Amino acid sequence: MVAAGATGPVLFVLTYLVNGAVQPDYDSSHDTISTLSLGRHGWIQIANFVVYGVLTLCFAEALRRSAAIRTSGYVSLLVAGAGLVLIGVAPTDPALGFPAGESDAVTAIGTVHSMGALVVFLAFPVAAFAAAGRPFRGWAAFSVATGVLSLAAVGAFFVAFESTVAGADSSAGFYERLPTLFIGLWQVVFAFRVLTEDKAGAVGAQRDDRAMGAVAPQA
Repeated sequence: MVAAGATGPVLFVLTYLVNGAVQPDYDSSHDTISTLSLGRHGWIQIANFVVYGVLTLCFAEALRRSAAIRTSGYVSLLVAGAGLVLIGVAPTDPALGFPAGESDAVTAIGTVHSMGALVVFLAFPVAAFAAAGRPFRGWAAFSVATGVLSLAAVGAFFVAFESTVAGADSSAGFYERLPTLFIGLWQVVFAFRVLTEDKAGAVGAQRDDRAMGAVAPQA
């Protein structure tokens, strides 16, 4: 299940990039990822959130079983995974003029989505900070940098989103995508590190077994 840590973010990013590119009147640098669920074939983005959430939950459990993450990091990944599933099944309200002509009135479901998205945006960096203690060369700096850059991008997104006047250009979509790339890269590298470490451990154990067999007294 460790491989889910690499698979989830890659599928998520590729899906929203392709879906956004073919969506009429959609601008990836302006519009949010979530509003793809309101456009043509909106079910694709809904499924994208849910699948990424489930794979993140699998990743968290795999890391726990391999003792590759602290409890705080494990819980943070569980929260992020559950939050992704939640924002998938609770679609956002129209925002920043997309879909065109739709009211941007705030609804209860849309509020649930927004709160869930905020939790996800915060939970992933917390997980990165919590995992910084792994004994991989350069890993602490990479994890801390991932958390800091992700939080900075989230802050920039909210500033851009809240300051956008109706009908005006916005860079909110650009800033929102940055943390998905930072965290996605961190998940991929983390999964690769854990998998290679486990493989190296297994090879070492087999070598020790062979060595012990070679020196064992003959009956």
